[in-house]
Amino acid sequence: MPTPSIVLDRVTFAWPDGTLALRDVSGAFNPGRTGLVGRNGSGKSTLLRLVDGSLTPVSGHVTAASPIALLPQHLTLGVDRPVAELLGVFDKIGAVRAVEGGDVDPRHFDTIGDDWDIEARSVAALAEAGLPADALHRTVGELSGGEAVLAAVAGIRLRNAPITLLDEPTNNLDRNARARLYDLVRAWRGTLVVVSHDVALLNLMDDTAELYENELSVFGGPYAQWREWLETQQDAARQAERAAAQVVAREKRQRIEAETKLAHRAAVGRKAQVEKRVPGIIAGGRKRTAQVSAGKLRTEVGEKEASARAALDAAERRVRDDDTVVIDLPDPGVPAGRRIATIGDGERIWIVQGPERVALIGPNGAGKTTLLERLVASAAASEARAYTNSVSGHADARPASAMTGDGAPAAAPRLSCCTARAHTDRIGYLPQRVDGLDDAASVLENVRAAAPRVPPAEIRNRLARFLIRGDAVARPVASLSGGERVRVALARLLLADPPPQLLVLDEPTNNLDLDTVDQLVEALSAYRGAVLVVSHDDAFLERLGVDTTLELTPEGVVERA
Repeated sequence: MPTPSIVLDRVTFAWPDGTLALRDVSGAFNPGRTGLVGRNGSGKSTLLRLVDGSLTPVSGHVTAASPIALLPQHLTLGVDRPVAELLGVFDKIGAVRAVEGGDVDPRHFDTIGDDWDIEARSVAALAEAGLPADALHRTVGELSGGEAVLAAVAGIRLRNAPITLLDEPTNNLDRNARARLYDLVRAWRGTLVVVSHDVALLNLMDDTAELYENELSVFGGPYAQWREWLETQQDAARQAERAAAQVVAREKRQRIEAETKLAHRAAVGRKAQVEKRVPGIIAGGRKRTAQVSAGKLRTEVGEKEASARAALDAAERRVRDDDTVVIDLPDPGVPAGRRIATIGDGERIWIVQGPERVALIGPNGAGKTTLLERLVASAAASEARAYTNSVSGHADARPASAMTGDGAPAAAPRLSCCTARAHTDRIGYLPQRVDGLDDAASVLENVRAAAPRVPPAEIRNRLARFLIRGDAVARPVASLSGGERVRVALARLLLADPPPQLLVLDEPTNNLDLDTVDQLVEALSAYRGAVLVVSHDDAFLERLGVDTTLELTPEGVVERA
């Protein structure tokens, strides 16, 4: 057996408000690649931060054999951070430049160590990740979400930590970037623990660990094999539950039959004594013997029934009966011919009309998020009406579902030429960074801010459908997992009054567990408003039933894909 790289011994962690995140979790991660899975809110990200040392357990111990590097789930929220800080080389580069500028403070030499070429190696690492050389001198906010993730992964590889923890590393990555990350993972050396809902990435793992109801179990194989094993185990557990229920029913029936026989014998004995068919001394002896026999029989059948019920309880505990998120979007009443939004690239204008589902795709950095932000910012009713009038006679204006795909114009416009206008002020927007929430405020306060006229009790009921119940509604948003943040943001959209006529979703499946993605697809499929979605998840877009796919190229051209 290999020596574990990470060992957790009865680890318990609670947030400052007393909310218990993990309780008595024990387990180990071996060298090699391990995918860590579990439902949203199960504590996966918290566990990684405990291993990393950025959180301290209330009780228990975490032991790591080597230094650790962590790619956190929310790194893209720090938009003002220098990219060099993402790489972990900010201080070293600053020290090298200070020395080159004539500052001979010994602290700079201690910081640099042997890494005098750190800037050149950083640029090379970024290039390997597909990023330009000047990315090193930008801020995170100047990168797309996918570029920021790639930069952070490049920094981890640059530092060459023996143990690496990646929390949702494929969030926001386009298809090419995901392929590059998959290649990096295939060749990864040392211990790698990956929290992800990306099935393709999880299938590259050597082992699959699951965090489920404060139990950490490890399966020797990738996700697909683990899933097959789990389904087999659950089938067997359900079969055992049915068999145990049948045994309980049989033992209960036999107990009732035994009680009936005992009652019948007692009645016969009493009748015989009343009729004086047997002498009293004999009748008394028979009565005492019958009572002893009845007591033994009751004990025997009672023990058999209790044993059968205990076996049924154990079988029921092995069968998972997990709650699922219930998402039901209101009917916004959008007529089929209603013009909802227009997107243009300086040469043509595409119209989102009626309850259409339009996907906007393109590589990281092309400007998809920027285009969505322009659309949302244009939602003022007066501006939308003015723009509607100005384009109503445009020769190239057409519904998105009727586009012919003319090809790119001769002189490809820059992204600055792209326009995105809304013709309704009823827009529900889910940003890629999910940064529209107040981290210091509670879940309930965040949702109430978007629905001030909805009674708190109704908000609590709606949040319960998103599996946020009880004291969890009072937790600060800063303490939520990535999936929980998305669920709170979705709840805000659900409670909008009046309901949105256009949902603008930027990478909505980021951080969501697979069950919640299923519910989101079902809700959006039944939604009778328009949907404009940016996603690199091809399987999600296919299931959503997209009417039209627009591609935004790096040159700022919007064309039908």
